[in-house]
Amino acid sequence: MKNLITISLGALLIGAAPVWAADTPPKESVGQVIDDSVITTKIKAAFLTDETLKVNEIKVETYKGVVQLSGFVRQKHDIDRAMEVAKTVVGVKSVKNDLHHKT
Repeated sequence: MKNLITISLGALLIGAAPVWAADTPPKESVGQVIDDSVITTKIKAAFLTDETLKVNEIKVETYKGVVQLSGFVRQKHDIDRAMEVAKTVVGVKSVKNDLHHKT
């Protein structure tokens, strides 16, 4: 009887595990959050020190090494330059561009 209860309880727990796991969203590790923050900070610093890029308002967000640039720039060529600068930062996997030229 004891073995039957143990087997039944084990089967119940095994059957419930996938449901519990599916309800739990994947979480970022602390290291990943720090890495993304470092990438974002380095890109913003690179924008400020770039002599050809006259940044007015560019928002930089990073998630798992994927960078998204959004906001407005003064000149059309600043959009391409911001992309170039962002891609040079170590850890950047790709850059999504949602920058607009102020008219």
